Amino acid sequence: MRAKYEGEKPTPATKKHPKNSESANYPSEFTKCRDTNETPFFFRATGPKEKKMLSTGHHLLPASIRSYTMPQLSCAKCYWYISFHAFDPAIGKLRRKRIRISPKFTKVSDRRKYANDLLERITLELQQGWNPWMNYAAPEQYATWQEICDKYRSFLSKCKADEVLRIKTWKGYTSFFDVFNAWNESQASPIRYVYQFDARLLGRFVDWLWLDKGLSVRTRDNYVGWIRTFCKWLLSHSFVDSDPSASLQTLGSQRAGKKNRTVLPPEAMAKLKDHLVATNKHYLLACYILYYCFIRPNEMSYIQLGHISIKRGTIYIPGHISKNGKDGTVTLPDVVLKLMIDLGIFSHPDSDYLFSHSLKPGPEHHSSKQFTDYWSHYVRKQLRFPPEWKFYSLKDTGITDLIRENTDLLSVRNQARHHSLLMTDIYTPHDIEQANEAIRHRKAAF
Repeated sequence: MRAKYEGEKPTPATKKHPKNSESANYPSEFTKCRDTNETPFFFRATGPKEKKMLSTGHHLLPASIRSYTMPQLSCAKCYWYISFHAFDPAIGKLRRKRIRISPKFTKVSDRRKYANDLLERITLELQQGWNPWMNYAAPEQYATWQEICDKYRSFLSKCKADEVLRIKTWKGYTSFFDVFNAWNESQASPIRYVYQFDARLLGRFVDWLWLDKGLSVRTRDNYVGWIRTFCKWLLSHSFVDSDPSASLQTLGSQRAGKKNRTVLPPEAMAKLKDHLVATNKHYLLACYILYYCFIRPNEMSYIQLGHISIKRGTIYIPGHISKNGKDGTVTLPDVVLKLMIDLGIFSHPDSDYLFSHSLKPGPEHHSSKQFTDYWSHYVRKQLRFPPEWKFYSLKDTGITDLIRENTDLLSVRNQARHHSLLMTDIYTPHDIEQANEAIRHRKAAF
């Protein structure tokens, strides 16, 4: 038996013979049929034009996929074939499938017997969930894309609620997912089922981000990182049988050299301090903590007064708010502690957040967005700073300045809570790197 795929719907070559005494010899649910030449060739079960398949091992498939029409055996002069329609997810509608009967039989009776047996087997397979347009690795792979979206969003929300994901990470993953879905809907043939989520689709999406949309290499690589985590989630739930992102490569890791950091010059730092002393000392405190303590903005938003020790001169960063998930302690310089005392910070309860409403201590947590918003709406405009000077640039500036002051890299690493000295060394500027005097004045016999 060999199959022939055809998308078109040719006109049926069969018709029922109204006057046939032999039809009474068969059960009432079957009708004997003939072709246009009145040649008897098959028995077709009468019934509705379209029906849903029975619930078997493929009961998890969507109802639309489990639709089909009853197979029919047609006998033409040149060849015989069985035809029926089954739902094709790729085009979103029923598609005709034709299975040709092998002409190896010399007797018509033998061919008819073989054809009727095959017809019964095909009918049974369709009732049990077989679809000729699909390869059943797992029923979960034919879940609709909308179902995948709903489940993935619920998964992310649960991870955020249980603090498995940080708020910033949750927002990033949600944003990446929304961008992908918007791009998918803009395509001529958007995916509707999860099995259509493959490597070719991801390659087109990543190329669109970088080449068409013009995103930076770093942003492109961030999308690739999210795609990999999303594919692992699909794989763990058996929605795919292999990782579609295995062939995706990041580009940033292939570039050597120092990390591109924006550092504010000393005159800009002095100008910033004078401005904030006169306008907003609480925001100055936030800038101090970022510059001197290297505490990230998101971590700063969760600092409570109980985390600050005046006696030891330290700030404790609990693991559930730190970026790396580990507890950490940083040194609190005297200039920062003095500003805290001047602002009356320690008159508030230990349970209050250091930066609550209007950047002042309070019982309610406020997002780190208030730091960047104030910088963008007030500081940058009033001081006419260039766009590349961001609030987070104060952390890069603080680390770089500390290295310029000849502070040993181990102390800088501990204050910045880097996992290795290699990360700290990224901040070392080229203009302070000096030659090794022992190597420089070495004398040898050569």
